[in-house]
Amino acid sequence: MFIVVGVTGGIAAYKTVHLVRALVTAGHDVHVVPTDDALRFVGTTTWEAVSRNPVTTSVHDEVAEVRHVSLGARAELVIVAPATANTLARMACGIADNLLGVTLLATTAPVVVAPAMHTAMWEHPSTVANIETLRARGVHVVGPADGPLTGGDSGPGRMVEPDDIVAAALALAASAPQDLHGLTVAISTGGTREPIDPVRFIGNRSSGRQGAEVALAAADRGARVRLVAGHVDDGVLVEASRHPRIEVARVSTALQLRDAMHAAAVDADVAVMVAAVADYRVEDVSDVKLRKEEGDGALSLRLVENPDILSELVALRHTGQTIVGFAAETAADDQELLERGRRKRARKGVDLLAVNRVGWEEAFERPDNTLVVLDGDDRQVARAEGSKRAVADALWNAVLAQRA
Repeated sequence: MFIVVGVTGGIAAYKTVHLVRALVTAGHDVHVVPTDDALRFVGTTTWEAVSRNPVTTSVHDEVAEVRHVSLGARAELVIVAPATANTLARMACGIADNLLGVTLLATTAPVVVAPAMHTAMWEHPSTVANIETLRARGVHVVGPADGPLTGGDSGPGRMVEPDDIVAAALALAASAPQDLHGLTVAISTGGTREPIDPVRFIGNRSSGRQGAEVALAAADRGARVRLVAGHVDDGVLVEASRHPRIEVARVSTALQLRDAMHAAAVDADVAVMVAAVADYRVEDVSDVKLRKEEGDGALSLRLVENPDILSELVALRHTGQTIVGFAAETAADDQELLERGRRKRARKGVDLLAVNRVGWEEAFERPDNTLVVLDGDDRQVARAEGSKRAVADALWNAVLAQRA
């Protein structure tokens, strides 16, 4: 297994030497990425000797090989030990001004951190909040232990023993499912923008995050992913665009998304329409900006209906292909939500329909979501609530169950 071990500036770095040796002895390809502060405790020569691989701290080394990105992209497991309070804060904020920070942003592999710091720092509200943020993103936290600390104090904050970190990290890596291996999936995400003139458009509030997480979950579980993305919020596609099993195609309008999804889904095993596609577009788009002084205080736009991409995918699907739709609905209660979802599933003819309630404060522009998944017989086969990544994994579980 290709394992990256990040080492940060804490006295517990000396223990990480044993951790690296244990991983190498077990037959893993280990690449140590220390911070500059970490090298004050254990030097480069030691890390290279125990890991049997070259060590650098700079994003400017081996630029031709794009090492600063390739480490994260190739990693099958990332361990940060010790993880200081400073490092945890930087991870929570996405700061990437050194090789370790860039590697952490570039990876889609499981990440394990082993905190090590004084008790007061561990219990500080900032550290507590940072740990909650990282856990919400799927980072796995091992420890800290309660015991003697540097300086004579004692309490929670001591890095757990290397063998325990190794055991926890390898167990996590072994548990990562590859149940989508061999499948090709086509996924759409984001909103479409239907132009009015060269300046203005009709759009919606979709951030594209849920579809991006559906794509990342599929790729992490072994699938080859073709992701068709309309308008998305800044940063949403960073991980997906770096994932070695995800191919991203950018589009803007509903007609462009239609063409791209037809191409992506033509031989795909699964097609998932997460994108928020505009139902209508402007019939006559102006070639010049429409100006208020040229009107009478009112503007009339004639809208024409866009193609029903999901229904078209159903009509064109090949034998064995699974089609999954999404339905974002406003509803007074769960009963109304399910009724609307069942009517839409029947109209579209999809194998699975993921229904979620949306509103001013729900689903859109938020990190979490709630989905109810209906099958072809309108039965509720899954319900998921939590981070959009957790919801994405639950959706793929439902897809696998349906295909079985």
